[in-house]
Amino acid sequence: MTSFEELTTKERPTWCPGCGDWGILTALKKALVELNLPKHQVVVVAGIGCSGHLPQWINTYAFHSLHGRALPVAQAIKLANHELNVIAVGGDGDGYGIGMGHFIHAMRRNVNITYIVHDNQIYGLTTGQASPTSEKGFKTKSTPHGQIEPPVNPIALALSADCSFVARGFAGDVPHLVKLIVQGIQHKGFALIDVLQPCVTFNYLNTFDYFYRRIYKLEEDSSYDPTNKQEAFKRAFEWGERIPIGLFYKENRKTYEDELPQISQMPLVKQKIDFVDIKNLIEEMC
Repeated sequence: MTSFEELTTKERPTWCPGCGDWGILTALKKALVELNLPKHQVVVVAGIGCSGHLPQWINTYAFHSLHGRALPVAQAIKLANHELNVIAVGGDGDGYGIGMGHFIHAMRRNVNITYIVHDNQIYGLTTGQASPTSEKGFKTKSTPHGQIEPPVNPIALALSADCSFVARGFAGDVPHLVKLIVQGIQHKGFALIDVLQPCVTFNYLNTFDYFYRRIYKLEEDSSYDPTNKQEAFKRAFEWGERIPIGLFYKENRKTYEDELPQISQMPLVKQKIDFVDIKNLIEEMC
């Protein structure tokens, strides 16, 4: 049985004390323990940014990719060996900025991976510039007179891109976040978990207290149906005095891997290739 200690590395995270990233790392490790997933069957893929360091501090297989490219790498790993549990992590700048194209297409393909986004509404690693999810009017070193662009809405974007599992968590509520990550990994298809992750160093607006006073859990509303996409869209645009967290939407449909006959019998990495002759191809390219 996998233990929390087994997933903990000797090296200590270098995130700022109090950063929301600590809560996400703890929740992910607790989720893997709850699912009892062997370490060698888990791959954590990251991009660039504060979130990009997470794979260094969880004792599983890992891949540190380029800025905004966590999802294409995660998809490639999943297609090479679809028996692995592939978890991608990234920030709001990494995933909703330079990685936006990958974000949209990975969701519509419904590749069976889990994507955990550290959404701190600012660029933390590069010391506090406005990010795609920064609120309009927010003053940063790159927007000294206030952000003039409306923020990206990750939940609404995911719903419109036919994402089959759309959720939002909060780094200040680890037990709730653990449940969402467990559900996301168990879901057969692309699972987005956008995590409200306060940056205690550079974001003076979206603080832990800011969210504690506003968030409510969708599952506590007995009338809410996470299979109703229209209702999910309504809740996706709820932001201000009340901010919903939890599972917005879930549907069951075939994954990208289900549609590929090449891997229907076994993963690509286990297939024999000794009969493949690429001599003619090499001669043509040389």
